[in-house]
Amino acid sequence: MNQVTFSATQFAVTERFDENIERATELITKACERGANVVLLQELFAGLYWCKDQDPKYFSWAESYETSKILQHFSSLAKKLNVVLPISYFERSGNVFFNSLAMIDANGTILDNYRKSHIPDGPGYQEKFYFTPGDTGFKVWQTKFGKFGAAICWDQWFPEAARIMALKGAEVLFYPTAIGSEPQDPSWDSREHWHRVMQGHSAANVIPIVASNRIGTEVGASCEINFYGSSFISDQLGTMVQEANKVDEEILIHTFDLNDIKKIRESWGLFRDRRPDLYQRVTKF
Repeated sequence: MNQVTFSATQFAVTERFDENIERATELITKACERGANVVLLQELFAGLYWCKDQDPKYFSWAESYETSKILQHFSSLAKKLNVVLPISYFERSGNVFFNSLAMIDANGTILDNYRKSHIPDGPGYQEKFYFTPGDTGFKVWQTKFGKFGAAICWDQWFPEAARIMALKGAEVLFYPTAIGSEPQDPSWDSREHWHRVMQGHSAANVIPIVASNRIGTEVGASCEINFYGSSFISDQLGTMVQEANKVDEEILIHTFDLNDIKKIRESWGLFRDRRPDLYQRVTKF
């Protein structure tokens, strides 16, 4: 047996970085008190989702991977609580900026950095103004509690990303997210689509998924977005085993036996019967 307990969280952020860091710290601590070994926070949780607008002032929010105060804070917390933390943050690397995630092991070690590969660009989600497409490739990290993969928000809509992380040995996938209403069409609700695409990744790769989204309404200069929460944990068959609602701060908890899931994945034959020789079209337009 290899019982590991996972947590997905969601909360509304404020304009104050210190308040958001404190709230995230409190949620992680509460999740650990309930037995969590790995806790996921939402995308770019330290501040408001500024990508609603194009404004150069927000570049000042970025930190370098080597000196990030956010990463240093959660490294100390991970060590204190003996918990693995995938941490999303705004990264500056020289004159280039990335939407990044660092996996922090339970002893506080910052294992490595992943840079978001797929960058959206549309009303309310103008990320291409701020972020360069990631250059790290998809990452999988060996941690105290398992081998985990993580990607960021828009990455989750691409099955190739999930498959690559599974092929690299990931036992669970994590997706921190910031998604909600569409300013160009208030009647458009992508929540169910958002759920189903990731549940498909679970089923196709026989792997659990943990997704954390923010809640609350955030108002920008050009529009506002109502983030719809609905964070969840799905099992290796794509079944939703924990799900938050659209409006409340929540901590989801679920335990998986990773050894049992490994046996199911190996016996089902999805990886045995792959035909990469037939998939060349995927890499062409």
